[in-house]
Amino acid sequence: MTASSANIGFEKQIWDAACVLWGHIPAADYRKVIVGLIFLRYIGSAFEKRYNELVEEGDGFENDPDAYEEENIFFVPEQARWQTIAAAAHTPEIGTVIDDAMRAIETDNKKLKNVLPKNYASPDLDKRVLGDVVDLFTNMDMSDTEENKDLLGRTYEYCIAQFAAYEGVKGGEFYTPASVVKTIVSILRPFSNCRVYDPCCGSGGMFVQSAKFIQAHSGNRGAISVYGQESNADTWKMAKMNLAIRGIDANLGEYQADTFFNDLHPALKADFIMANPPFNLSNWGQDKLKEDKRWKYGLPPAGNANYAWIQHMIHHLAPNGKIGLVLANGALSTQSSGEGEIRKRIIEDDLVEGIIAMPTQLFYSVTIPVTLWFISKNKKQKGKTLFIDARKMGHMVDRKHRDFTDDDIAKLADTFEAFQKGTLEDVKGFCAVADLEDIAKQDYILTPGRYVGIEEQEDDGEPFDGKMKRLTGELSGLFAKSHELEDKIRKNLGAIGYEV
Repeated sequence: MTASSANIGFEKQIWDAACVLWGHIPAADYRKVIVGLIFLRYIGSAFEKRYNELVEEGDGFENDPDAYEEENIFFVPEQARWQTIAAAAHTPEIGTVIDDAMRAIETDNKKLKNVLPKNYASPDLDKRVLGDVVDLFTNMDMSDTEENKDLLGRTYEYCIAQFAAYEGVKGGEFYTPASVVKTIVSILRPFSNCRVYDPCCGSGGMFVQSAKFIQAHSGNRGAISVYGQESNADTWKMAKMNLAIRGIDANLGEYQADTFFNDLHPALKADFIMANPPFNLSNWGQDKLKEDKRWKYGLPPAGNANYAWIQHMIHHLAPNGKIGLVLANGALSTQSSGEGEIRKRIIEDDLVEGIIAMPTQLFYSVTIPVTLWFISKNKKQKGKTLFIDARKMGHMVDRKHRDFTDDDIAKLADTFEAFQKGTLEDVKGFCAVADLEDIAKQDYILTPGRYVGIEEQEDDGEPFDGKMKRLTGELSGLFAKSHELEDKIRKNLGAIGYEV
């Protein structure tokens, strides 16, 4: 597998580093080893750049943590700086040097306590091989460490795609592609001094893009309050690391936890909720949560958590709050086990603001088609829902992977904004505005194709009668050719003793 133009450049080099480790470390431990080195190299590169600037300024602030924090740059203690690690690459102590670097960072940063990997001194890890990997990282061009590049998350996504064939990675434990996150953020438009929540936050990409959006629109990216939760211990640690290197202060709880059984933010009412929950999660524990207050619109079925996620998020919305989430397409139309009735009640409560059908192949590790749902309290267009069919949008960056350009994302965000302003014209095959009556006529099914119709074909100017004569003539020729081939095949089979 090779990196594509959808990747940010480091992935291929990191995969090369992984291949050096191949056969020397269990695949399950690979991610921790590599992600820890990415973390050290990333913060080290950003630190070094700032350190050199401060030395040039000549005011003696190069060892003052405040001079780094004010620029949202992670202050790195001396024994954790990359040059210390690089210098020890080919010594027997390299594993201990890296573990000590991680401990020094945790000592300085209480929020990272027990988060960073410290398994480099393990006798299971060949120190000669580890030294070779450190060399690879030393030689990487990390000059593009602009703080909002979601390096850890994108690398994680890429590596899971590479390892899927070996580990049998199931859909769900993966990082949401940047173009999907950017689409959600561009439509929701989070602002300074808001509360952003992701109940299944993965490696933290939604928070990173929210901060980036706010900063790009002249806000203070540090002014958002970030709340998250993640049930996978390794992914929770990655999110903590991912946010720490950007100076994003986040409350992800004291530990990983299951959102349904142990809601770490029970009183939270968020302005923006953005999430990519595991698709069609079964065995989520419905039998023990039947009386839960979150199921305002009905008890979600035991075999599928989609409507449990939706209702959990609605429960956590502020009075003017908005949700953007990714769901498998089945949630649009399912009528089984009471899901159709739950969807109907949510629609009748005038919460569904927009639905976007997305193209396939946006995700690395699952190919099923997905939809973006936008759920809002206090909608600008009361009683109306926007439907967009974006299945033909995007471009293939390689045989398996599709991506959106910034123009694609802007087109979707602009369409949403025009709808909210009441100026949107329906475009056959692309977008349509429906009211509650229209949706009721469709049995409360939210599949965009039912509302947007088929795009109008351009008239090619050929009269209908003439076109039909030409096409039927062509078809007749094809039928004749087909019979001719059929006769030849029969003769050939007969010649070798087989009758058809």
